[in-house]
Amino acid sequence: MHARGFAVLGVGGLLMVVVASCARPDSVPGTESAAPDTVLLSSSQPEFLDAMSNAIAPRVADGRSSGVVLVPERVVVRSEVPAPTMPSVPPPTPASTPVMIQPLAAVLRHASFDFTGDTLLHSPLVQQAARNAGGDGFDFSQMYAEVTPVLSAADYSICHLESPIAPPGAALTTFPAYGVPAEIATALAGAGYDRCSTASNHTLDRGTAGVDATVDATVDALEAAGVSEAGMARTPEEALVSLVDVGGIAVAHLSYTFGFNGAHLPADEPWRSNLIDVDKIIWAAADARARGADVVILSLHWGSEGSAAITPFQRQVADAITRAGVVDLIVGHHVHVIQPIEQVNGTWVVFGMGNFLSNMPTGSFPAKSQDGEIVSVSIDEQLDGTFAVSRPLVIPTWVDRGNGFLIRPVVADLADPTVDRATKDQLYTSLQRTGSVVGAFVVSS
Repeated sequence: MHARGFAVLGVGGLLMVVVASCARPDSVPGTESAAPDTVLLSSSQPEFLDAMSNAIAPRVADGRSSGVVLVPERVVVRSEVPAPTMPSVPPPTPASTPVMIQPLAAVLRHASFDFTGDTLLHSPLVQQAARNAGGDGFDFSQMYAEVTPVLSAADYSICHLESPIAPPGAALTTFPAYGVPAEIATALAGAGYDRCSTASNHTLDRGTAGVDATVDATVDALEAAGVSEAGMARTPEEALVSLVDVGGIAVAHLSYTFGFNGAHLPADEPWRSNLIDVDKIIWAAADARARGADVVILSLHWGSEGSAAITPFQRQVADAITRAGVVDLIVGHHVHVIQPIEQVNGTWVVFGMGNFLSNMPTGSFPAKSQDGEIVSVSIDEQLDGTFAVSRPLVIPTWVDRGNGFLIRPVVADLADPTVDRATKDQLYTSLQRTGSVVGAFVVSS
């Protein structure tokens, strides 16, 4: 397992913590775990980004962070807080018989996971990849350069590849019907992804006559790059939910979509991809558990495009599936903007992760369609043998279209002195938009 440290950064009138070095996930502002010289300052006004700029920039003479922490409506200087007086404890009375402590039969299993939203390759992205490759194929890897360390640090990272890959020898196409270069799979593997969900409204973009070639090219390209997928299948057997081993945990990952933009699966091959059907999802999850899955993760392509509001359909599906108790985590995409994160019947549901890589806004899509997030969770085995999913953590991202469609980790780049002021202004604005939706989950990376 890779060590990963996060500091909580509540945004949007909630709470903001900015520190130069990553704190533990349980380092909550206002507790006595803060460093003795940490200073807490008031930051209640909505224009919190200016205050954050001041918090990131200052450094003391030796180059260390000044340790400024922003917290709403109070001022406390930690160095002035007296250390608690520890009560005296009498020495233990020796027991007549030594107590033998038996070790656990096995170490409890743990794994970290990262998830991201839509990878949707519009024409300018494909053209940029061709320029990156110098006229010899396509190179998308440069776009993922800044987020690769984050994605690679997780034990298992899952993307959503919304753009089907063009069959070998076929023409490349983008909006409205996609068939993109196979080199995107190589870039995804290089960025640290282990798997992608592929069921989306664009799954059948090449038409029913080209379903076989499109699915073959997509799956083969992903497998050749070392990345597995869920949501498309070449055979009925391949459509069966597979189990993957992550840190000794048997994980099943399922992928479903609300539709195919008016196209239909072949009547004699309905297993080619997956439409959202609550009963079928519950059956597939239960079947995976019966075959040995410790944890079931569900990717859903759903919602109303361009809207951060959760639709009644999303709520109905999430409620029905989580009530069944067979899915441990739901992650969503499709709407191209960030949607809220909630617990539904005790199960975490990430309704929409926004665009991770795209050329939006186009047409009616807003600027927030360039905002994305890396959603991180840990899954831990409990003493009773069950598995618990941690509270999700969000690392905000933003697609810098003016610099080669570079996916920027927002908070890290705000603290980077090499990033120019104009770019930082856009990063501040992106962070404010993201914080207005999922501010309670945002962390510094």
